[in-house]
Amino acid sequence: MNANSTQSTSQATSQSTNRSGRGRRGDKPMANPRAGFVLEVDRETPPILFHHGEGFRLEKLPVGRSRVIYPGEPLRGLHDPDGAIRHALLNPIDDDPLPSLLRPGMKLTIAFDDISLPLPPMRKPDVRQRIIEAVLDMAAEAGVDDVHLIAALCLHRRMTDDELRHAVGDRVFEAFAPHGLLYNHDAEDPDGMVILGHTDKDETVQMNRRAAESDLVVYVNINLVSMDGGWKSTATGLAGYEGVRPHHNVHTLRHSRSFMDQNSSELHRSNWRQGEVIKASGPRIFQIESTVNTNTFGHDGPMSVLQKREWEWTMRDRATFAAMQAGLERLPMSTRRRIFHSWRAPYDMTSIQAGEVEAVHERTTEMVYAQHLVPVSGQTDVLTMGLPYLTPYNVNSIMNPILVMVQGLGYFFNLYRGRPLVREGGVLIMSHPTTWEFHPVHHPSYIDFFEQVLADTTDPVEIEKRYERHYAEDEWYRHLYRTSYAYHGVHPFYMWYWGSHAMQYLGQVIVVGGDSKAVRRLGFKPASTLTDALEMAEDTVGPQPTVTHYHNPPLLMADVS
Repeated sequence: MNANSTQSTSQATSQSTNRSGRGRRGDKPMANPRAGFVLEVDRETPPILFHHGEGFRLEKLPVGRSRVIYPGEPLRGLHDPDGAIRHALLNPIDDDPLPSLLRPGMKLTIAFDDISLPLPPMRKPDVRQRIIEAVLDMAAEAGVDDVHLIAALCLHRRMTDDELRHAVGDRVFEAFAPHGLLYNHDAEDPDGMVILGHTDKDETVQMNRRAAESDLVVYVNINLVSMDGGWKSTATGLAGYEGVRPHHNVHTLRHSRSFMDQNSSELHRSNWRQGEVIKASGPRIFQIESTVNTNTFGHDGPMSVLQKREWEWTMRDRATFAAMQAGLERLPMSTRRRIFHSWRAPYDMTSIQAGEVEAVHERTTEMVYAQHLVPVSGQTDVLTMGLPYLTPYNVNSIMNPILVMVQGLGYFFNLYRGRPLVREGGVLIMSHPTTWEFHPVHHPSYIDFFEQVLADTTDPVEIEKRYERHYAEDEWYRHLYRTSYAYHGVHPFYMWYWGSHAMQYLGQVIVVGGDSKAVRRLGFKPASTLTDALEMAEDTVGPQPTVTHYHNPPLLMADVS
């Protein structure tokens, strides 16, 4: 199946979906998955599931003025993903077939998304493994023997050998890693980075030297949300501090009206300007982008209840959920984390497209929207959300308070097209334990940022002006980033800026069930229960406010009219 037929099939599936709240359940995916929809809460509506870190809560929402936005069910995966990959490489969009770009003596670099995608990590074989093996087979047939594989992690932490092996598979890992040909991008290597030029807005374009000096860079994406992919892959993934400063700053991120809506994102526009410089002065890029469905928790097994709509829970579902919740509450937090982080999602690939960066990404975005978009009429006074245990930045790690903020205000808040779900001056209520706890290896600069910078000010503008350069250029943080498994010293700053638009837009942020000291350090208000939080919200938005709940994950994106 080629990219065109994949696209049309998935769109047809989405458009022909039964939009009612009822449908067949079972151990297998439905033949015609139902689209997402908006449920108006009435007296018969059961308690609604809220994720709460490494646990869950069931909450009753106010009757008559509340609604719940449910994601669409997972789209059907490709029948023959390996065949679809090969077809995409041989029939690219606005580019030459990959084999025609390969020749003996050339320098080939394959870059791929790091551990921040997808979330949760997927079951084997990972999409990256499937694609990279296909590319390497074609390279071998063409006699290419100078090949490097680079995890394009920008300022993220290095991937461990086990994490790399999971992403690329045993065959690729064993062939390349022992010879130093499979490795993590190092944005602080003084000899390993080059400046390609500057955009017409004087934005620096920086790239990994090996990639920049290659005859061909094949970039392998997994597109979980519409923000992923496109020129963000190479312009950000293979860059360093000087290359991401032009768009990872307070001004750009505050003026991005949803990172997920490319037409309203200054982040997107900056990356695309950098892409023009890469086209003019960088290596040739052959972009490969895939999309996956939202089969996060599976259609059977103990976690499958998390993908079902509450009024459709059977007695068995209710018993399973109650047992899971009770069992988790008896376990120490370290054990809970180990259980959740061991989960591998049974995603299916829904599309694969390859070729010219912008043409590929346009097709990819359509596929992501076909899975995620849910039409929603109008805004709300209060937006509620339960935050799960995972962000792009705590895989196999701890979700510290700064990551709680970025998950709620940076990612979930921005999962909209058109207008934010909550009105300007409205209230955001997040449910999460928000413990004052950090992973000492992965997040050393986060600890200092939380205990020193936020103790002084939570104003993103002041933080950027007074503290950013010091953390970004600190030699100890650089050393930990390069030799250990630490996020770059500047990374917590970028996370704080990521939520800066929501901070400026909202009238109040309340965290339910969080450590009160940690929540206040973030500049938010703590509440013990959702009922308390809704009462507190009335001080900002008035009595009897409208309430909207994001039933997420699995992922959805509100298309707000």
